[in-house]
Amino acid sequence: MKKNKLSGLALEFKDKDLFLRALTHRSYLNEHRDKELKSNERMEFLGDAVLELWATEKLFHHFPELTEGILTNVRASLVCAKSLAETAEKIKIGPVLLLSKGEDEGGGRKNPSLLADAFEAVIGALYLDGGWQKVDDFLTENLLKKLVFLGSKGDNKDAKTKLQEKIQAKMRLTPYYKIIREEGPDHAKKFITAVFFDQEKIAAGKGGSKGEAEEAAAKKALTILEKESKIKSKIGTRTVK
Repeated sequence: MKKNKLSGLALEFKDKDLFLRALTHRSYLNEHRDKELKSNERMEFLGDAVLELWATEKLFHHFPELTEGILTNVRASLVCAKSLAETAEKIKIGPVLLLSKGEDEGGGRKNPSLLADAFEAVIGALYLDGGWQKVDDFLTENLLKKLVFLGSKGDNKDAKTKLQEKIQAKMRLTPYYKIIREEGPDHAKKFITAVFFDQEKIAAGKGGSKGEAEEAAAKKALTILEKESKIKSKIGTRTVK
């Protein structure tokens, strides 16, 4: 059986091509068209779903006292790009990535988004190669301690932080805020601020300062996302006749 090592961790793959694909950034293919390789993007897509299920199951069993909303926020903190990039760097995924010369020289091996994507791709490759048990072993070794730590802290983040983590985990986007209106005299001015995902306005909030207005907008956006998630969940459970 072929052993491929990330730092001190030995990952055993029956199909070594899965391991190589998980580490292949699309930029590498542009400079190596002669090699029969594919990028890790589809593997990342699979790994993202597997990781979310693993985190959901572990949180559900480890923290029976936490509400759905808090569990959702803790999971978002665990699987956000920043968190995954930290773990990827810890097990030294960066040095073994297959990158183009330009991506490498531009700091690609330290790029948080690229590292997070590669980490998810490795999860996808492990799942295809050895099923759920192989994934569970790998994630228990590398993420369970962080999951327990975050779960024990509970829900102590402000709305802006929660929103950013949720959106980065799901959409790989960073929400941004823009003042759309000001009301009242200078000594008692109110700011109305909207939060956007990409170019789409999601919600607006009002406050006596720019920070308060942004926090209010983030709270409304979180409420909207939670409602949409529940609606999608209910639709998904209906039986089609």
